Amino acid sequence: PAETFELNRAIYGVPRAQFNETMKELTDLLELGELVGKPTRQLSLGERMKCELAAALLHQPTTLFLDEPTIGLDVAMQLAIRDFVRSYNQRHEATVLLTSHYMDDVVALCPRIIVIDRGTLIHDGDLRQLIKTMDPDKRVSFTLPTAVNDIMLAELAKLGAVLASDGQRVSLKVVEREIATVIGHLLGQLRASDLAIEDPPLEEILRVMFGKAKEAAASAGEAPSGVEPAAS
Repeated sequence: PAETFELNRAIYGVPRAQFNETMKELTDLLELGELVGKPTRQLSLGERMKCELAAALLHQPTTLFLDEPTIGLDVAMQLAIRDFVRSYNQRHEATVLLTSHYMDDVVALCPRIIVIDRGTLIHDGDLRQLIKTMDPDKRVSFTLPTAVNDIMLAELAKLGAVLASDGQRVSLKVVEREIATVIGHLLGQLRASDLAIEDPPLEEILRVMFGKAKEAAASAGEAPSGVEPAAS
């Protein structure tokens, strides 16, 4: 990687002092350390990805295009890449355009999301607002003291739609305005623990959008098409 870094410095005409300063910053942020001096063939996929990111950022671009930056990486390396991209964006106020099949990347990095259907802009705005508009209900997950039986499921169904039940662990879909009441009942009456409140997964939101796009195309007598999300 060291020779590649030097080549990129020459291609982009980066002054030596700026190059050294940027390399130090990237080495610290990406934890390159001894990787810089290792032969490329000896690097793992995740290590190569980090070095490729460093090479692409040596001239400090103000716009960064990332195509599947975490594909094939283990969980720890995915988190490291996301942390780096977030930090680079904040330090340099760079625009980041991200494409990814991993919705976790989009949720972690992109406050703004653009959805396009056959060249028509469907949504351009805040990611959280999109989720709230498409599905405002919350997902409430918790653990009960004993395994759930049919009687208990019927009781829980009064609080919200039961999404999943596995032994003592249960997940409900709850209307947002009823969250406080439901949580109070779970903690006070059912002695629930390990409670978590989350927005619906982005995958579910996109699936709803895909379905609506197909329905609209079918009602208009057109061939259905997919919706392609892009985030920034």
